[in-house]
Amino acid sequence: MHEDVERCVRAVQSKDARFDGWFFTGVVTTGIYCRPSCPVVPPKPENMRFYPSAAAAQQAGFRACKRCRPDTSPGSPEWNHRADVVARAMRLIADGVVDREGVPGLASRLGYSTRQIERQLRAELGAGPLALARAQRAQTARLLIETTALPMGDVAFAAGFASIRAFNDTVREVFALTPTQLRDRVARGHPAATSGSLSLRLPFREPLCPDNLFGHLAATAVPGVEEWRDGAFRRTLRLPNGHGIAALSPRPDHVACTLTLTDLRDLTIAISRCRWMLDLDADPVAVDDLLRADPALAPLVDKAPGRRVPKSADAEEFAVRAVLGQQVSTAAARTHAGRLVAAHGDPVDDPAGGLTHLFPTPEALAGLDPDALAMPRTRRTTLTTLIGALASGTVDLGVGADWDRARAGLAALPGVGPWTIETVAMRALGDPDAFLPTDLGVKIAARALDLPATPAALTRRAAAWRPWRAYAVQYLWATGDHAINHLPAA
Repeated sequence: MHEDVERCVRAVQSKDARFDGWFFTGVVTTGIYCRPSCPVVPPKPENMRFYPSAAAAQQAGFRACKRCRPDTSPGSPEWNHRADVVARAMRLIADGVVDREGVPGLASRLGYSTRQIERQLRAELGAGPLALARAQRAQTARLLIETTALPMGDVAFAAGFASIRAFNDTVREVFALTPTQLRDRVARGHPAATSGSLSLRLPFREPLCPDNLFGHLAATAVPGVEEWRDGAFRRTLRLPNGHGIAALSPRPDHVACTLTLTDLRDLTIAISRCRWMLDLDADPVAVDDLLRADPALAPLVDKAPGRRVPKSADAEEFAVRAVLGQQVSTAAARTHAGRLVAAHGDPVDDPAGGLTHLFPTPEALAGLDPDALAMPRTRRTTLTTLIGALASGTVDLGVGADWDRARAGLAALPGVGPWTIETVAMRALGDPDAFLPTDLGVKIAARALDLPATPAALTRRAAAWRPWRAYAVQYLWATGDHAINHLPAA
C-alpha cells in the first residue's frame, strides 16, 4: 500500500486510524515517522515519504513520533491472511525466532537460504530480518522502560539486546531520547511495576465485537489452563524461557492486558501470542465490506460488525483439543481436555486466580495410555496418532507453518476429516479462509438464512466470501444462542 502515494496522503490528511500499521509516514522536514492517525497537523504532501514498516522508516533515518507512538500501531493485517514466505517470516519474527535462533534459524524454518529471505523481506518491507527484529526489540524496550522499575541493564537483556551499548544506541536512534529520559518522561505520577507483572493496552482496528471473541474463548476454556474471572479471559502460556499468565479484558478502544511472566525475556512473544489469539491485527472494515455484499450476511454484519476469529495461543494444543471435541458437546470436550491437563500438564502457581497447569506438550502426551481415555477406540487411535505426528515433527503446526502442507499432514492421519482440518486451520494456523460447511452450527444457520444446505452447494456459494470465509463462519455461528456468542455474566 505504501506505493500508492495518493491513497496514503488522503489517509494521513484525514487521520484515518484504519490504516495504522498498513504503512508509516516519514516527514523529511522534522526527521520523524508517524502512524497515519497522528493527531498533529499533517505535513505537506511533498514532505511525506511512505514506508511499509517501522523498521524501514528507521533505516531511512527517521525517529519515532513522541505524540502518536507509531511503534505501538496494530500489526499489518497482511501477515494474517497471506500464506507466502514473507508472511510466514513476519509471523516467525513476531514470535521471536530471530532473537532466539538468528537469521539462519529463520531461514531454516522456512526452507530457504538466508540470502533469499533477506532479498524477499527487503523487496517487500524495505528492511531485512535483523532490522525488523531490532524494531521489535526497541518497542519491547520502550514498554519495559515506561512500565517497570527494572534497572536498565535488565531491560536491555529482557528486550533481547546483546549488549547495553546496542540497547542505548537503539533507543536513542529510534526515540531520540536516552532510556533514562524515556522513563522520566512518563514516570511522574505513574508508579512502575517492580515484579514480573505488567499491565498494557493492546490496540486494534475498530470496530471490534467482543461477544463471540471472548465468549468463545470462555465457553471452551479448559479447566486449569483457561478461565473467565472478574471480566477477563485468563490463560497460561508456555513460553521459550519460562511460562506466563495472561489476563485479557475488552475495552471500548483497546484490550487491557496483564501479563505475569517468570522471565521478562518472553514479553515480546507473550504480547504477540495474545494479539494473535484475539485476532487484533485484522482489518475488520475490509472483511465486513466484502461479507456485507452478500444479502444473506449483510443483516448479520450490520447488527454486530467487527467480529474476529478466536484463535489459539498454542497450535499443537488446539489440534489435540479439536480431536477431543470430535462429535461431542463443548462441555464434554472441556472435560476430556481437563483430564489430560490434570494428568500430564506442568503445574503452575496462580495467586490471582484458579489456573493450575500448562497444557501438556505432545512429548509429554507421547506416553499416554489410550485405555485411560473415556472415548471410542477409533478416536483414541486418532488422538494418539496425532500426538505422535506432532511430537515427531511429521505434522508442523508452528507459527511459520505452511498452511497447505499442514492440511495435507493432518489429512494423512486416521480419523482426521475435513471438519477437524478446517477447524485447526482456522483457529490454530490462522487461515482466514478456512471454512466449515459440515459444521452443525453452520448448517443450522445456513438453513435459517435460506442458504444452500448441502456442504458442496454451500461451499460453492461461499466462494463469494473468499478470502474471509473464516469470518463468515463467525457471523453464521452468531445466529445461534450458544454460549460462545455471549460475554460471560459479570
